[in-house]
Amino acid sequence: MTARLISIAEAPREALEAAIAELAAGRPIAMPTETVYGLAADATNPAAITRIYETKGRPRFNPLIAHVADLGMARIHARFDPLSEKLAHAFWPGPLTLILPLRPDSGIHDLATSGLDTVGLRVPQGFAGEIIRAFGKPLAAPSANTSGGISPTSATHVMEDLGEKIGLVLDGGASDVGVESTIVKVEADGRLRLLRPGGIPAEEIERVAGKPLERPEKAGAAIEAPGMLASHYAPDAAMRLQAEAPLEGEAYLAFGPRPVPDREKAVFFDNLSPAGNLAEAAARLFAAMKAADRSGATMIAVAPIPGHGLGEAINDRLERAAAPRA
Repeated sequence: MTARLISIAEAPREALEAAIAELAAGRPIAMPTETVYGLAADATNPAAITRIYETKGRPRFNPLIAHVADLGMARIHARFDPLSEKLAHAFWPGPLTLILPLRPDSGIHDLATSGLDTVGLRVPQGFAGEIIRAFGKPLAAPSANTSGGISPTSATHVMEDLGEKIGLVLDGGASDVGVESTIVKVEADGRLRLLRPGGIPAEEIERVAGKPLERPEKAGAAIEAPGMLASHYAPDAAMRLQAEAPLEGEAYLAFGPRPVPDREKAVFFDNLSPAGNLAEAAARLFAAMKAADRSGATMIAVAPIPGHGLGEAINDRLERAAAPRA
């Protein structure tokens, strides 16, 4: 079986109808979002959720984000405190996931939450929101790639990885943001915790919230949300970070306008953003990692990336990609 590929720009009605038919049958689809492409299935259907885990080879203790059409649908499935509601109004639709108490009558299945009494909810931008609205139920949608690998930011990436495992891939072009959503949780005592840096810089969330975000002490300490495994987003090649220059035979990902010493030693070279723009670097990160991995190099070296703004999310993905593999 090879997935059917439909361009949303060329055939939006066909894309929507095909998506609803697959979802109603309990089969996962690959759909574009502004962050990365998601492997989406009915979050209330245990058989459909199981197919997500099987397709990705994903550990079932790693929960899935439930994507909803709007705040109204979100309220059906979770309880909102005032700060979470404020953040939802400020950043939805968009790349923010809120970890919230799950309502007992939600209907989102335990397989999607890994048995936790909380659920991660997000309202995606664009065509994904149209699909959810038409389907009428939340969609569990982790990234549409083999678990632990580099997240897909184009339909081509999905086809190369999962094209023989699913029935439908919707092509919406390159993802605008290019890294997954920021995940935050408001604790019962009012503390605001950053569980995963992502497409919305922490500074913007802190500005709206009026309080600081607490960071986790270490990666992978407790799985409360997707993307918290210590090793994740990994290419086949090993990763070397904070590399000022490539060593002989490495693939090298540069950043910014600074000339790169010994550039000729690299078997593959790309600059995530020659202008030093973190948004551009985030949008290009996963595609550049995939291209470097395809070069055949056994090591991918990456230049230092500033840690502010979207740099926090970029460095988080790089550190998990470079972590020791299970």
